[in-house]
Amino acid sequence: MLWRPPFPLDPGSVLRPLSRGRGSLNFQRDRGVWWLAANTPTGAGTLALLFRANGDVEAEAWGEGAEFLLDGVPALLGADDDDTGFVAHHDVIAEARHRCPGLRLGATGRVWDSLVLAVLEQKVTSKEALRSWSELCRWFGTPAPGPGPDRLRVPPGPIAVRSIVDWNWHRIGVDQKRRTALVNAARVAAHLEEAVALKGTAGRAQLRKVPGIGVWTASEVAQRAWGDPDAVSFGDYNIPTVVGHALLGRKLDDEEMAELLAPYAPQRQRVIRYLEAVGARKPRFGPRIEVRDYRVM
Repeated sequence: MLWRPPFPLDPGSVLRPLSRGRGSLNFQRDRGVWWLAANTPTGAGTLALLFRANGDVEAEAWGEGAEFLLDGVPALLGADDDDTGFVAHHDVIAEARHRCPGLRLGATGRVWDSLVLAVLEQKVTSKEALRSWSELCRWFGTPAPGPGPDRLRVPPGPIAVRSIVDWNWHRIGVDQKRRTALVNAARVAAHLEEAVALKGTAGRAQLRKVPGIGVWTASEVAQRAWGDPDAVSFGDYNIPTVVGHALLGRKLDDEEMAELLAPYAPQRQRVIRYLEAVGARKPRFGPRIEVRDYRVM
């Protein structure tokens, strides 16, 4: 399949939310090709994307979910994103928008895979979460269909997650609270997928009906599943500090960040993506979260 985006496209920025570096066993870049292994309504599938110099996107897919993944390529790369009405209220944002014309908010069209990773990231360090994610995909996921990289894995689906016994959750470093949230979500996974059609506040509310899925987790899923431009991850350890230092030169809490971003509604998440795209970072000082290993507790 060949597709030419009718807009400037920066593949790195639009696909960035799906990547977790080497810990991304379901999403990797190998010799210039981007690979995504995913659960779909029709089964597991693998998608390969090659971005050509002339602007064309070459896509190929394998497995039972191949057709779903190919049909979703435009949305995945931001074709459904609409920044109409967005106004930069800060010079930093105006400059970032000027520098990043190819930044768009992509959508996978599916909740489950993003939800599993988001739950694993609750209240732990990135190192802890990625270790658990890698081991979950390696031990309980399945090999990705097609000729992708050897390490590429499809994350475990709802049935597989429900079958994991407590001892194995302990082995991969997932505490009782997070494993319970995942099992609760697996029991109603089909209903959670309805959030993609609802979108926005209603979609996030649908996700939050599951015990253990709060504002932060629902926002993280919404950003990826339907490219929600207003889903801010309130409760995040780093984001208020990044936003505060970039826009005001000081650290903020959630309440202060909500007030600062209010003029950007309903596109507050787009502000954060612009800041990330131009390299806004949390200052390198202050306390760090302790890395815990639940496997030895």
